[in-house]
Amino acid sequence: MLRILKRALTAGVVTDSYPAITAEPPDGFRGKPVIDFARCTACDRCVAACPTDAITVETTSDHHAIDTVEKTLTLNYGDCIFCGECEAACPEAVHLSKEFQLATISKADLRTQARYTVDKDGVFALAEIVSQAPSQDDRLEEIGATVREKVRQLFGRSLHIREVDAGSCNGCEVEITALNNPIYDIERFGVHFVASPRHADMLLVTGPVTRNMEIALKQTYEATPDPKLVVAVGACAIGGGIFGKSYATWGGVDTVIPVDAFIPGCPPRPEALLHGILVAIDRYPHRSSLNTGSSHKEGAKGTT
Repeated sequence: MLRILKRALTAGVVTDSYPAITAEPPDGFRGKPVIDFARCTACDRCVAACPTDAITVETTSDHHAIDTVEKTLTLNYGDCIFCGECEAACPEAVHLSKEFQLATISKADLRTQARYTVDKDGVFALAEIVSQAPSQDDRLEEIGATVREKVRQLFGRSLHIREVDAGSCNGCEVEITALNNPIYDIERFGVHFVASPRHADMLLVTGPVTRNMEIALKQTYEATPDPKLVVAVGACAIGGGIFGKSYATWGGVDTVIPVDAFIPGCPPRPEALLHGILVAIDRYPHRSSLNTGSSHKEGAKGTT
């Protein structure tokens, strides 16, 4: 016993300061991909490099100008696995930031989209940024207290979570498990993991939902008492991720049961999970869209 006390006193407090202080991710961390649309030449190199089709381009004819075509570039953070291939393919216009707080209650908020016009000579122009995904919230100094207050208001003194593996590679499970270690210590916010959905207030679901897990997931959802929340964790749970939709997978949790919040990442780090849990609690009990897309003109021009 004395040895344990001595070791504890020597080690000191190891619990991470997040969310009171947002920690800077280490060098090499792959966070939110950012496309500089002003520098983008609509060359489609990033599209070809993306393994999950998180970046897509749609080409349409411009009815107002016969010799001009429109190209719409879309980046979907829900499908992104943060591999960095887009940055390697086009370092001039794409870079991976260190942003990880990307959780949202609407899939529409996970999309960034811009439209270009290209004439017959290959001269392009950025017509407009159709929508822009929200940037990382830096005002989270009191997020821990907010979590506790939201939990107290909605579910009494604590929030009980049941984690459901619906066919993941277990990468997300590793990060979820880390929430219970002394470093992240999620129980300090009144959040606890339980073994039975009958004791749960929230379901954290990972994986693309395999066909064999469909019935089990539905039964787990039905066994969870109301009011309840469902959070899709990781790229696979949001849109199928690297597995996609196939004969063996459904391609996302919301194709099987209702989802209240989405946490992008492959896998999302523990801080991102905590942020996502707050987002889910904050949205309860309304199921409204928080699409913050904006539209404005840009003057960037160049040639392909």
